[in-house]
Amino acid sequence: MMKVISAKGRRKNAIARATLTAGSGIVRINSFLFNSIPESMYKDKISEPLILAQDSVKLVNITVTVKGGGINSQSEAIRLAIAKVLSNYNKKLQKQFLEYDRSLLVADIRRKETRKPNRHGKARAKVQKSYR
Repeated sequence: MMKVISAKGRRKNAIARATLTAGSGIVRINSFLFNSIPESMYKDKISEPLILAQDSVKLVNITVTVKGGGINSQSEAIRLAIAKVLSNYNKKLQKQFLEYDRSLLVADIRRKETRKPNRHGKARAKVQKSYR
């Protein structure tokens, strides 16, 4: 009997939690089957760790819940969570993921810059100077 393994992935305001259990290779994202999601660049991004770990994925079920952020940041958070949970399941995959793309296991910590006091508009916007 295999124990349940879980991992968390974050990107901007999106948080994804992946849970790995013994099973038959089913991947669910927010209770939807991964195969039922329409083809898009986001599906390609999410499927990268699944393609690299083809042999390991056939023996386990992965359930992901994601909330917050937009579509792009959610897809990157899901990708990170799946890669982390698979590398915890099979330590040999960790080296393979890092060789393929470092961002598979390392979180992108960039966030939106906050607004500054006494500024107009966005974080770096300034009032236009008048020289006359």
